[in-house]
Amino acid sequence: MDASTFSRFCSIAYEKAGITLGPTKEALVAARVGKRLRALGLSSEREYLAKLEDDKTGEETVQFLDVISTNHTAFFREPDHFELLHKLVADWHREGLRRLRIWSAASSTGEEPYSIAFTLTEMAEAGEMDWRILATDISTQVLKKAEAGRFCAERLASFDHGARRRYFERVPKSDDAVVRAVLRDRIAFRRLNLAEPPYPMRGPFDIIFCRNVMIYFDQAVRQRLISAMERLLRPGGYLLIGHSEALSGIQLGLRMLRPSVFLQPGNRA
Repeated sequence: MDASTFSRFCSIAYEKAGITLGPTKEALVAARVGKRLRALGLSSEREYLAKLEDDKTGEETVQFLDVISTNHTAFFREPDHFELLHKLVADWHREGLRRLRIWSAASSTGEEPYSIAFTLTEMAEAGEMDWRILATDISTQVLKKAEAGRFCAERLASFDHGARRRYFERVPKSDDAVVRAVLRDRIAFRRLNLAEPPYPMRGPFDIIFCRNVMIYFDQAVRQRLISAMERLLRPGGYLLIGHSEALSGIQLGLRMLRPSVFLQPGNRA
């Protein structure tokens, strides 16, 4: 891939999704653009770039962002956040909370929102609550997988036999399993570009999981994202970010309780 073509692909990724791709990502971009070349029967990156720049409907732009996005995830990734979720919900239940809204802002193939649902379904306190999860991602492909809730045996290796039976149903004639409908029905999966606030939902949310996505954004995009999330967090609500991320240099009204955990000041209404 020549330098000017790579540069333009990087510009489109930033303009459309706030994704910053440095010079070290050229091989990655070439490999993933190659998937679209094969799918469309095109012969060169420049030919694909011309198609992308002439994309009147935006459909190919979505496909481009799908292949360019990195979607690494796992069930109960960064487990201390789920321990915190358990503690917060128990505390809020004692305080009289009966309506709980949680946003998984970069849900990928669904492991994060399903891990939230698994945590809540094990809690007697949550059984007395109206709880719902919003799961969003920029990639339409991973959202389809997430909404289906179907996972191969390898992805379920961390669950003991009892947990598998509680959370999943076996898929006939397969080693795959699907998340039980009673849990999938608690989660709404929607496409959302985090680089383009304001966001269409009204909130307020009690907890926002926005983990391991800001590493792909520059400071300007991070600032817009955090400011928008602050407006959607309920007073007394929490923002959780990835352990490898930081909000240094960001103007925010949130109070850091510890690295990766931030509190929205104020008393719950």
